[in-house]
Amino acid sequence: MSSAESVVRTIREVVGEDPFVGLHIPDIAELEKQRVRECLDSTFVSSVGAFVGEFEQSIAAFTGARHAVAVSNGTSALQVALQLAGVEAGDDVIVPTLSFVATANAVSHSGATPYFVDSDEETLGLSVEAVSEVLTAARSTPEGLVNASTGRRIGAIVPMHTLGHPMRIAELVALADSYGVPIVEDAAESLGSRAGVQHTGTFGRLGILSFNGNKILTTGGGGMILTDDDELARRARHLTTTAKLPHRWEFEHDEIAYNYRMPNLNAALGVAQLERLPEFLTAKRRLAARYRDAFADLSGIRFLSEPNGTESNYWLCAVQVDGERAERDAVLEATNDAGLQCRPFWNLLHLQAPYRQLPHAATPVAERLHASVVCIPSSPALARA
Repeated sequence: MSSAESVVRTIREVVGEDPFVGLHIPDIAELEKQRVRECLDSTFVSSVGAFVGEFEQSIAAFTGARHAVAVSNGTSALQVALQLAGVEAGDDVIVPTLSFVATANAVSHSGATPYFVDSDEETLGLSVEAVSEVLTAARSTPEGLVNASTGRRIGAIVPMHTLGHPMRIAELVALADSYGVPIVEDAAESLGSRAGVQHTGTFGRLGILSFNGNKILTTGGGGMILTDDDELARRARHLTTTAKLPHRWEFEHDEIAYNYRMPNLNAALGVAQLERLPEFLTAKRRLAARYRDAFADLSGIRFLSEPNGTESNYWLCAVQVDGERAERDAVLEATNDAGLQCRPFWNLLHLQAPYRQLPHAATPVAERLHASVVCIPSSPALARA
């Protein structure tokens, strides 16, 4: 039996024999429908309504952040967070090349340029050593730290917690603080994940979450800005609601801003999903344990477990395939032919059409990960299979 056939058989042992098994299907129950009906009955379906504030307060309480500001999606959350962190047009922002394109796009939307660096083999996230090389080589100026490779000021660093596994965020924050460079955490995939006892997205000056349809908690579309800074939270609310000044009837706006506020209808779904998040997290970790056991004795295939000292939400479970990229592709072909929706990592950002002409650091680990990792079916409901 080939490695690809063995992977199909092993996944089937865990998820059962349904003809089609999706990569990550949202779990929607009667509670979600009830909350959405309540919102519809209230007629407050846009950005004004009680569910938005309730969702923000509940996310803040769950993550331990002082403030949570609900917005339309994770990309807009990251764009505004970068602006709030002081990123300016013409800056560089250090990001992992192994990430979804939205991480780089948010940097570009802010007028800055992504500078792509390598990943860490154990955590899959941004390599602290790779960032250290960039910062050590940088030139200190009155305006800030200047990237030796590009001549641009380094405005921020954006780590991403890949597949929900926390990267070495405490080490990265300590490193960045020593150089005076702000951290904006892309915790889009890691709601419910913790490094030590602290929730991801709360280590940097700001962090963001995503509630896209494929995330562990969905609002259909939506995102959240997290911060402990009172003034940054006030600015986040102002900028994401078109910078409208409070008044009983006048429409007065004091700066160019964004219409990024989360609609109440989406927040209603989020409030219900958040009530069920502990259930989802338990199911995710149960599914990961089943996969870990099932793949334990399979030669040439390694299940990717949470890094030491962390607690992952296991947003997407994944395996690493030994050998060349052709071995990975054989697994992807066999699993998808068998009705098991599996996917590779995203194509590396420095090779994407909008970004391939930009300078970047060496990325050997990210290239190996991209060529060998397969994400496997991870819906919470599969733990009940």
